[in-house]
Amino acid sequence: MAHLTIGILNGDDIGHEIVPAAVRIARTAAARTGLKIDWRSMPIGRAALDTLGSTMPEGTLETLSTLDGFILGPIGHRAYPKVTGAINPHPILRKHFGLFANVRPTRSFPGLGALFDDVDLVIVRENNEGFQPDRNVVAGSGEFRPTHDTTISVRVITRAGSYRVAKAALELARTRRRKLTIVHKDTVFKLGCGMFVEECYRAAEQFPDVAVDEVIVDTFAMRLLRDPQTFDVVVTTNMFGDILSDEAAGLVGGLGMAPGLCIGEGNIAMAQAAHGSAPDIGGKGIVNPYAMIESTRMLLEWLGHNRGIAEALAASSLMAKATIAALARPETRTGDIRGTTNTEGMTGAIVAAIEKGAENVLA
Repeated sequence: MAHLTIGILNGDDIGHEIVPAAVRIARTAAARTGLKIDWRSMPIGRAALDTLGSTMPEGTLETLSTLDGFILGPIGHRAYPKVTGAINPHPILRKHFGLFANVRPTRSFPGLGALFDDVDLVIVRENNEGFQPDRNVVAGSGEFRPTHDTTISVRVITRAGSYRVAKAALELARTRRRKLTIVHKDTVFKLGCGMFVEECYRAAEQFPDVAVDEVIVDTFAMRLLRDPQTFDVVVTTNMFGDILSDEAAGLVGGLGMAPGLCIGEGNIAMAQAAHGSAPDIGGKGIVNPYAMIESTRMLLEWLGHNRGIAEALAASSLMAKATIAALARPETRTGDIRGTTNTEGMTGAIVAAIEKGAENVLA
């Protein structure tokens, strides 16, 4: 029997609802397809701070490095107290494991309130450089205030970082509609974005079967609201990708419909949906679990390809069919996407569909 070991990090607030939902569904699919998964729950976030004195307890990284992958729930680090040990785990995990590409799909489904039909694009966001000050230098911070009235933020762009994320995006485009759009602002950031564009085109030389074009970021933001169906795979820098993927989610029902997978050059990946921890609805049982479920499904699919595990690919396929079936009916989807059920109702419907088997799941 095929075997995987996957970590579970619930995160904060709604993470304690949607991560268990995603794991429950993945467990069901794995059992159905003969995939053995050893699930390892680990503390992280505010709960870990309150019980162990750190949002990233000692030994967490070492343990995660022994796994095949892990699921990270939303982190509410803005609400952490200003104390030692209250750190944001996101950049630490991404940098430590070299997860340089954040793959964020956007897809519209009928009846959910999407602004457009037939949206099916993926934004591949560079994850470990850019303007984000917590990940663009090896020590210290990329943002500082030399005088009381002046703050300086440094953006880091490297040829290696640009090339590798472009290559990951091109590899993905090759499996889809074979089209890649480079999003940048080299009209202003002539050196930084200029280098990014150069390296994207250099990587594209290895993919003659993929059509490549480029769009200035502000034009892309407008076109994303006007003709999103014209895009397939998009590659861009860290901050641009962070903002644009949230805009894209708004087209198809909101952040509850925004899954994500962080990947790199190694053999480990992290399922991480794009949304925040939403403390205003945490604990109410109404949160949409789709983004976390789909992120977990993407992890199983990636591991299936990476490890050559057919059972993982089958489990991923079964999860996809069951989730689409749940999204098709108001009674099996949550209120934010024009449904009438809650988190548990949607999760239970997907589990029930999986238990029927792949052959009957859309019946």
